[in-house]
Amino acid sequence: MDVKGPEGEDLSIDIGWFGSDEPRSVVLHSTGLHGVEGFAGSAVQLQFLEDPVRMPPGSAIVLTHILNPYGMAWLRRVNENNVDLNRNFLSDDSYSGAPSEYARLNSFLNPSSPPAVDLFALRALLLLARYGMEPLKQSILEGQYDFPKGLFFGGKRLQQPLKRYHVLIEQMITNVNKIIAIDVHTGIGPYGQDSLLVNRQEYERLRTLFGERVRAMEPDRGPGYRIRGGLSELITHALPHAEIDFVGQEFGTYGPTKVLHALREENRWHHYGGSNLHHPSKYHLKRIFCPDDASWRHSVLTRGQELLAQAIQILLAS
Repeated sequence: MDVKGPEGEDLSIDIGWFGSDEPRSVVLHSTGLHGVEGFAGSAVQLQFLEDPVRMPPGSAIVLTHILNPYGMAWLRRVNENNVDLNRNFLSDDSYSGAPSEYARLNSFLNPSSPPAVDLFALRALLLLARYGMEPLKQSILEGQYDFPKGLFFGGKRLQQPLKRYHVLIEQMITNVNKIIAIDVHTGIGPYGQDSLLVNRQEYERLRTLFGERVRAMEPDRGPGYRIRGGLSELITHALPHAEIDFVGQEFGTYGPTKVLHALREENRWHHYGGSNLHHPSKYHLKRIFCPDDASWRHSVLTRGQELLAQAIQILLAS
């Protein structure tokens, strides 16, 4: 990667490959697309490495460790250009626009001042009363391309980590027929539980395969919401001839207002404060996405390994 860590260290995306060199079926497991959210998925992958599964001929497991190394190193959800990488892959290059309500909410979401006490919780409750949870959630989280210093900014061009990942998939997984892709995140849903977020059109089929944890990525279907430019679009674009089942594994932490406030304050510090690691907003953001709680972390490891094992079984049975 071209960017450096806080101590000037090199940053990289690491790949672990287990199984056939030229697989026809693959479990593709990724983490760290949202930087600071990467600790949970990293722990799941490290636990897998302690006792890796021996895959049959013609199959493989590919672990992608930290797709946004800058964000993880600097305790940011986004990359060095303030880009949310899960809103950044737009195959038609239509990097413009924002949900209509986002512009009206911009001064609330992205104040141009250092972190300060500003009655955030009260203002958030008033907005919830005015707009309702589902429309407000969709307007804020969908992704926007007009406010470069704002939350959930999808960028103006494809970012380097995704360019490299697209090339990797395209060149290394060339003859694959079937992929089960698991992308691990934290911050959405019930505390210590995982929701498996899928595209609405795949909901019924994937719920049959993976069970009741499956949720459609719709604001009226639980914790999910629709996005543009997500990782699933990149994988589909790179492997147009493969059958792909994409699951976003989301481990719940705290309530949406608390998560949004932590993101807002870290973003304020980055743009209008000191832009370094030595501020409470940075460490608070990490705790929001990776709680310092043994029971939560145990649940992540247990549920993370269960889903990996389930994906392998489904892949080999297909």
